[in-house]
Amino acid sequence: MTPAVGLWLGEHWFELVAAAISALDVWLATRRSMISWPVTILASLLYGEQFRESRLYSDMLLQGIFVLFAIYGWWHWARGVRAEGMVRVERPRTVELLRDAALGVAASVALGWWMRGHTDASLPWLDAALTGASLVGTWWGARKYLANWWLWIVVDVIYVGEYLYKHLILTGGLYAVFVLLAMLGLRDWRRAQRRQEATALAA
Repeated sequence: MTPAVGLWLGEHWFELVAAAISALDVWLATRRSMISWPVTILASLLYGEQFRESRLYSDMLLQGIFVLFAIYGWWHWARGVRAEGMVRVERPRTVELLRDAALGVAASVALGWWMRGHTDASLPWLDAALTGASLVGTWWGARKYLANWWLWIVVDVIYVGEYLYKHLILTGGLYAVFVLLAMLGLRDWRRAQRRQEATALAA
């Protein structure tokens, strides 16, 4: 290991650990594994501290909400497994998706306005918009909606640009991996949904 690499690792070891756990978290979610939820909680706590240091306060706040959503998702998925023997992909009504999207936009505007006027947040509007969209994506994931993966693909692409701009190179690379994992999750959940529907028709 060169001195430069050792210095970089010494400065970024915390981000590296948070990134590795977050990648594991998303991969477990693509597999519809119950273990993904406690891993989400750990990853969110680690990244909350990372974002505090980077003055990305909306993202820091988002990690705290992720913890709450993870507790709900853990419970909701577990209830489904007890009732049906597996984590089933749900098909929401269009009105539910539109309602959640509208709430996400409203939360983004309110958070961006507050962060811009009351903190020294970096990129307050963009950070708030991504936070609002991420809340919607996390809620949809907890509700087992296939649409969560479509949203994460878009959000994670934008996050890559934001983190590279903030010189969080490792985190930017992580979110590029998240884009690929979201595509994998979309493919796998779509297959699971088709199997469910085929089984229901056969029955």
